[in-house]
Amino acid sequence: MYQHMRAWILSCFLWIATVHAQITTETSLDLSAGKIKSAVFKSPAFILGPGEVQDKWYYGIDFPKGHIALKGFDAEVVNEDGNSVPLSETYLHHWVVNRFYHKTPITEEQRKPKNEILTSSDYISAGNDGICQANVLSQYFGLGSETRHTSTFIPDPYGIIVGDPNEIPEGYEESWLLNVHAIDTRGVVNSLGCTECKCDLYNVTEDSYHRPLRKDYIGGLRCCYDGTQCQLKEGVQGEKIKLYLKYTIHWMDWEETIVPVKTYILDATDTGERSVDQSSSHDYVGCHVEYDIPQCSEGIHSPGDCIDIREAHMVIPQGGDVIYAVAHQHTGGAGITLYGQDGREICTSLPIYGEGREPGNETGYIVGMGSCYPEPGSVQIHGGETLKLQSKYSKERSHTGVMGLFYLLIADPMENRALYSHQPEQASSLHVNRFLPIGLLIAFALLAGLGLAAYSIKKRREDGYEYIIA
Repeated sequence: MYQHMRAWILSCFLWIATVHAQITTETSLDLSAGKIKSAVFKSPAFILGPGEVQDKWYYGIDFPKGHIALKGFDAEVVNEDGNSVPLSETYLHHWVVNRFYHKTPITEEQRKPKNEILTSSDYISAGNDGICQANVLSQYFGLGSETRHTSTFIPDPYGIIVGDPNEIPEGYEESWLLNVHAIDTRGVVNSLGCTECKCDLYNVTEDSYHRPLRKDYIGGLRCCYDGTQCQLKEGVQGEKIKLYLKYTIHWMDWEETIVPVKTYILDATDTGERSVDQSSSHDYVGCHVEYDIPQCSEGIHSPGDCIDIREAHMVIPQGGDVIYAVAHQHTGGAGITLYGQDGREICTSLPIYGEGREPGNETGYIVGMGSCYPEPGSVQIHGGETLKLQSKYSKERSHTGVMGLFYLLIADPMENRALYSHQPEQASSLHVNRFLPIGLLIAFALLAGLGLAAYSIKKRREDGYEYIIA
């Protein structure tokens, strides 16, 4: 009975999250008067056998051309028939989409999948606005297992402006690259260990560049690079499967009414250390991207006391209105919060865990992250302000190679107010009225959840945290 009710509550939350994203999209479409375009593409095929890892870069991927405003980017792993593939079979560690400039023309040889980022002078990185750069977190979009239920849509009148001919260096063209990191977990001895890239399960002692691993490096990206193999159960024989990353891009052709946003990616491992990278126009910030979570000490029984908190402080060079924010975490994640210098909460992004078998609701996996959409002008960050990023993970089990990343879109406040005030009056009331049903649904789901809260806490204490099945 309890399991059925838990599944029903989760399905309510997933439905609410999906409707929330759809309503946000519909509202934007109304304000944009049908100007938003969408197109669906697929990455080149990648083939995986049981326990195998795919981690390649694809250059010159299919992407809308011209001077445009990006409004969203959604993705998922599908098979040859176009069907969604469950995380319990192919774990999507992450995908990222980067922009770059290249000398014309780009050849078919250059388009072939690569195991690493190209560093030739023929390529110039055109990464986001910071603050982790030099090929570290320079992407515009990117998620992981949570991709199916995380909204990336950018509301009106905002957009990420790309393809501006005035910004493209002479003799170069703008293009896009895609990185897909997927891990096949069919027949492996430890699903969670494989998805967390534990080095002993991959039997590796050096990274993809043939550099020896540190003695204290027990798991993470350096152990599950392209072509590695996670340990299988004895006698496992499985067929290879052909997969694709299907991605959907939403955009508008550039026009003066669009308000540009700056894209920042914050990292809970950011040490604040800086050194100039000669291959980039940006300073490199000491973002280590991944970190480990130790298990709770014996004798701690309260789930609230068994939480790891990783905290980083960073300065955003140019402030403005917060338009959108969302976090990226791995299994065990308990949410990320961004605070202002005065302690005010700017955004909290919480994970949604699956409780079933079907794609998008896989037990023990993060299948969605909550996105923040403040009313324009209601949440601001001041230029030069020191922000605090706080990433929380459960310590009921140890974890390796986890991430605490935070996507943040900011727009100039003066331009925001001037342009947004020109929107029709009915647009504002439409925004409020359309969200009333969502508020009621959330209230309903919360009330239903309260009826299970006491039992849920008791159950977690008895059974422990529910993770990916080993």
